[in-house]
Parts: sequence; C-alpha cells; structure tokens
Amino acid sequence: MAQAGRGLEGDRYSNDPEACDITLVELEALEKLHTEYGVALRPVASRRQVHVRGAKLADLIGRRFRVGEVECEGEEHCEPCQHLVGLLGTQKVLKGLLHTGLRARIVKGGTIRTGDPVELLAAAVV
Repeated sequence: MAQAGRGLEGDRYSNDPEACDITLVELEALEKLHTEYGVALRPVASRRQVHVRGAKLADLIGRRFRVGEVECEGEEHCEPCQHLVGLLGTQKVLKGLLHTGLRARIVKGGTIRTGDPVELLAAAVV
C-alpha cells in the first residue's frame, strides 16, 4: 500500500522525512543494460520499488502521474548508486542506467498492482 507523504508501507524509508516516497525504473533500461553492457540485473535487485514498461520516466519530472490507484509527482532522476556498483562488481551499471530512474512524491495513496500502466495526469488549470 502506498501512503501519501510516507512512501510504501513496510519500506525501510517509509518514515524517513528526508527520503522520497517512491522510486521507479524503466524495465527497458534493465534489458538494455544486459544486451549492451553484459550486466544482468533482475528488477528486484535494481533497488527501485516500482518497475515500469513503456514510460520515459524522465518526462515525468515536475509532472503528476498515476500508477494504479496511486497519484504521484515526479521530483528528480533516481540515478544508480555506488552500492549497486559494489553488488554487481562493475561501473557499467552507472552508465547503463543513467537517467532511467525516477524519484517521486506520493500525492494520493492506494495500491499498485503488476501490470498497472503509468498515466500522465492533466495539468491543473490555474
């Protein structure tokens, strides 16, 4: 369950006010990492909470979007970390996953299910 302003229930960062609420990564980037750089990384090992297909996450920075019941606002790129480099034993992961992750704030909580699409929400009229 995703909770507005808190993150994902049970996540180690869910009560950390300094952490973002949710992180996403493009599955196509993980596949490209394998085919172009020879680095096999299962989605669960990517250190990102939500894995999406068919969405350019960089386009969601500063915009509102929905995944399942959850409404989010894209904040910034979520770049691969040195911890992941250490786990995989290669710097190739830094180049292969550059700008393919997203940090977002949860605006409206709810449930995300496997297969839920990423939908851009219309901008509010001011």
